[in-house]
Amino acid sequence: MKKILFIPLFMMSLTVMAQNVMTPELLWKLGRVTPLGISKDGKNVVYKVTTPSVAANKSETKFYTLPVIGGNPTEVKDTKDLLKDKNISLDGKYLVYNEEVKIEKVLGKDFYPELEKSDVQIYDGLNYRHWDTWNEGKFNHVFYKENKDGAVGIDILKGENFDSPQKPFGGDEDYIWTPDSKSILYVSKKKAGTNYAVSTNTNIFEYNLETGKTINRTEENLGYDTAPQFSPTGNLTWLRMKQDGYEADKNDLIVSFKGINMNLTANWDGTVDNFMWSAYGKKVYFVAPIDGTKQLFEVNFPGETKIMITVRQITTGDFDVTDLVGFSDNNIILTRTDMNHAAEIFSYNLKKNSWKQLSNVNTATYNSLALSKTEKRYVTTTDGKKMLVWVVLPPNFDATKKYPTLLYCQGGPQSALTQFYSYRWNLQLMAANGYIVVAPNRRGMPGHGVEWNEQISKDWGGQVMDDYLSAIDAVAEEKYVDTGRLGCIGASYGGYSVFYLAGIHKNRFKTFIAHDGVFNTQSMFGTTEEVFFSNWDFGGAYWEKDNAAAQKTYTTFNPMTLVEKWNKPILIIQGGKDFRVPVGQGQEAFQAAQLLGLKSRFLYFPEENHWVLKPQNAQVWQGEFFKWLKETL
Repeated sequence: MKKILFIPLFMMSLTVMAQNVMTPELLWKLGRVTPLGISKDGKNVVYKVTTPSVAANKSETKFYTLPVIGGNPTEVKDTKDLLKDKNISLDGKYLVYNEEVKIEKVLGKDFYPELEKSDVQIYDGLNYRHWDTWNEGKFNHVFYKENKDGAVGIDILKGENFDSPQKPFGGDEDYIWTPDSKSILYVSKKKAGTNYAVSTNTNIFEYNLETGKTINRTEENLGYDTAPQFSPTGNLTWLRMKQDGYEADKNDLIVSFKGINMNLTANWDGTVDNFMWSAYGKKVYFVAPIDGTKQLFEVNFPGETKIMITVRQITTGDFDVTDLVGFSDNNIILTRTDMNHAAEIFSYNLKKNSWKQLSNVNTATYNSLALSKTEKRYVTTTDGKKMLVWVVLPPNFDATKKYPTLLYCQGGPQSALTQFYSYRWNLQLMAANGYIVVAPNRRGMPGHGVEWNEQISKDWGGQVMDDYLSAIDAVAEEKYVDTGRLGCIGASYGGYSVFYLAGIHKNRFKTFIAHDGVFNTQSMFGTTEEVFFSNWDFGGAYWEKDNAAAQKTYTTFNPMTLVEKWNKPILIIQGGKDFRVPVGQGQEAFQAAQLLGLKSRFLYFPEENHWVLKPQNAQVWQGEFFKWLKETL
């Protein structure tokens, strides 16, 4: 009798638990999974889990191993002996590493040693600051030394004022050993000052240990050359963008084979995120955006044969494949995420086309929640194209009710809007607070062909704005959308979109939220640090009066010129250390809103950059975000 009573009570408790929804506090308790590789013996996945602590305002990291066939994780203190060290030459003699080196005089005390308390900075060219850091004359350099205690390192850049690894995001993936252990390959943009700020021309250089000489392996290409790897048969492979100054160009997969650079993805209408060779060097597996997701692809390597090069999509589904980790028999180990789930480690069987989840860092948490539902829709744009739109519905959605609805504007402007999982712009969390989220794959999104991706450059306020409005108008036709309670939100280019739409929305929206958005294209050009970006996307400089594309960016497509049409409340968020979209953009927008008499608020994070990274700041961000929506929507 007790057992009979226990079962329904137990099921009732599960039902109650499942009604919980995601909260900002819970979001920042989730473990963040990062794979480190497959163990030397091939039996385990080695990974780390970083867990934020709001109370301590920092994160804790722990390391684990997990059987590649599935099983329970084991915490380990050190991963050094578990993983093959790519930085040790294959013959075991040498170690390659990187250190920051002071090269240029920049500070006042560099020029005037007797005035050591001065805090002056003196520059003769651009690149005086980058992302969130001022240039103090220090550069990342690659060193090597004998692989033994007490060995002295040799700087292979020899005092040059260039970076390798690349700042701000490069790491030891920017340098590798050649298979014969005789040379080191490294990525660097060998330009300085203003020339650095206007170019994307990184190259792959080869330094020979015996001769001490360096050659440029990719000199013929003027855009990005990145991510060097060697195939199992010794062929240098890397990612290439052709055009200098265009950071969102098509990323192709290049293999150097017997003196010829073979472009394996030249005839494929997509762009590569990251890649990994098959065990025997016959295929390359890579991740790429496709139709609002990121999936696993393969391309064959023909070598000297006349076999046709063919790109094939392997996985399908409403999820993102993210990191590629390694192989185990017929399985490829990778990470996967979707809008309801942070990244976990999976195994995908290439023969059976089947999935197996290996890590379960956050599974118990998600099992206790009522999750949002994501729907994939296609909307016809004003120029007759088919546009994918993600619609995220609240947990326990009831189609007989009416819900406030948010138009989510993605940044980039050419970053994919897929089944991503963000710890700030978390669409599941927004839905959990009772909002429907409309997320269009508007013009400029990779994953819908190169032409669609490129259409946004020099047209920031053009067709893309019609795409946004087409998406929200189509979804607003649903009876469960409260058309009197529509909001518009976004960051970076998404913030620009918010500012621009606020001047052309014709009373569609009741409230706006813009984070680190471009408000004034002219002052943006004058203060952003990566000038190549503005040169390309804006069409040129504001003083080029005969440049029609540029002048349209600084007039018609400048949100500042539409301010007199702003008529709804707006929350403006800005990071003080954001040098990509500098603080003046947010200040100008807030000042305009206040002087127009609009309900507006300025949320300023003096120590944050283009993102919000500190746990307590992130909680304030979420608190103010949802408080604003409650006040104004």
